[in-house]
Amino acid sequence: MFESAELGHAIDKKTFRSEVRKLREALLETQFELREKGKFQVIVLISGGDGAGKGETINDLYSWMDPRYLSARAFSAPTEEELAHPFMWRFWQGLPPKGRIGIYTGSWYSRPIHRRIIGEIGEAFFDQRIDQINRFEAMLANEGALILKFWLHLTKEGQKKRFKALEKDPRTAWRVTRESWDSLKTYDKLQEVASHLLRLTNTPWAPWIVVESANDFYRSLTVGKLVLDALQKRLADKKEREYPVAPPLSPRTNGLDVLTALDLNQSLERETYQLRYAKAQGRLSELARLPEFQKHSLILVFEGQDASGKGGNIRRLVAALDARQYQIMPIAAPTQEELAQPYLWRFWRHVPKKGRVAIFDRSWYGRVLVERVEGFCTEADWLRAYAEINDFEHELMDDGAIILKFWLQISADEQLERFKEREATSFKRYKITEEDWRNREKWDAYHQAVCDMVERTSTGLIPWTLVEANNKQFARVKVLETVCDRLEMALLPGKAVRKSDEEHEGHKNKIKPEKVGKPEKTEEKAEG
Repeated sequence: MFESAELGHAIDKKTFRSEVRKLREALLETQFELREKGKFQVIVLISGGDGAGKGETINDLYSWMDPRYLSARAFSAPTEEELAHPFMWRFWQGLPPKGRIGIYTGSWYSRPIHRRIIGEIGEAFFDQRIDQINRFEAMLANEGALILKFWLHLTKEGQKKRFKALEKDPRTAWRVTRESWDSLKTYDKLQEVASHLLRLTNTPWAPWIVVESANDFYRSLTVGKLVLDALQKRLADKKEREYPVAPPLSPRTNGLDVLTALDLNQSLERETYQLRYAKAQGRLSELARLPEFQKHSLILVFEGQDASGKGGNIRRLVAALDARQYQIMPIAAPTQEELAQPYLWRFWRHVPKKGRVAIFDRSWYGRVLVERVEGFCTEADWLRAYAEINDFEHELMDDGAIILKFWLQISADEQLERFKEREATSFKRYKITEEDWRNREKWDAYHQAVCDMVERTSTGLIPWTLVEANNKQFARVKVLETVCDRLEMALLPGKAVRKSDEEHEGHKNKIKPEKVGKPEKTEEKAEG
């Protein structure tokens, strides 16, 4: 893979200076056009071995372009704050907005390569991380990002020669450390690991470009010209980009689906509700204070029709938690800053660290619900979002997050009653808007979108919990008890297994039989 970068490519200083004049002018003009149009973001990765000139290349790019619209990030060993979040969290924080260029050294590739070289991770885990990175880059590309990945290559002899030259110059001697010389000992291992990584991550949407780095002039000029060429081609491309999409949605012919199968008439007597509600709040308070919880984060997602009770459920849930422990994120229409990033960016910003709770009042599922129904994104966008959302959630789960997703379902008649009640109650009028009334006219479209969402994103490890919410007391108890049960499974697996059938039977008998029917079967339908 590196043979073409060991041919002795070089240019002289005079040629370099002549070429740079033209290159700099073209880069500045192209950068200005990129900024004016603001249609996509540019991500440039500069990778390679020690001494290959990564820093010098970035400095050259900075000197040739307007630094006000560039951002450079050098990711070294993660901080304690970064280690408390999922692996990709810190890289999402550093993404440039649309119209800007971000340059990375020490990117999402660096740490997996280092850990593989020193034997800290095996090949299987390394390949899992590679697959995760491929999906991350595919998501960025599908959102319109231009991704350019450069691997600056030096031979082993060339690396040794570079270190000696740097040490002789007082201005650059500080850049050569004991770790630099130690890297020569692992040179062969780096080439083996890098070859494997480049092969598996050399995708059509984010290909690698290997550049010979023995000659500084050749290296920097080559990278600069390739950046210019890629920018000009993308800016000149007027065609609609075609994205890979999900398989077609399954047709429904008999009207039966996960929402129509719910029994919305379930309710609780007031005394039963108060007992179970108080018990569930006590359980939740105790579970959240367990030492085991510090190894996890808790992410709760609340979705549902307007007036289905999302806010009321959230208020009663957090009443059992320490206010310093949780954060509630009410999700509205994205801001201009958020629109300049991939749609998951604003949710990555609020991913909680271990020991904390994040509660989303509406969430990333807006892409496959409101954005789909209202036409705020293309069909290709929301179709591919199912897989992207599943990847996002499972990435959080792999890092220790406990994720629960609730859809609160009410009937159209119940929603109408609640709308009228809000209009008639002074302290609730702010909750009802013209948009709420308008959304009722699209009830069937939202119904279909919810069914498709559950079908595509209710996975075995992170399922949807469908909550029959016509009766507020029933819904609040179901949500609280579901959260407690899930936390017990994660934090106290032994206790969860030892729960007796009699305890479950006792739970069941507290529900009014004439109204509830068989809740355990309804639960099975909901989970299905």
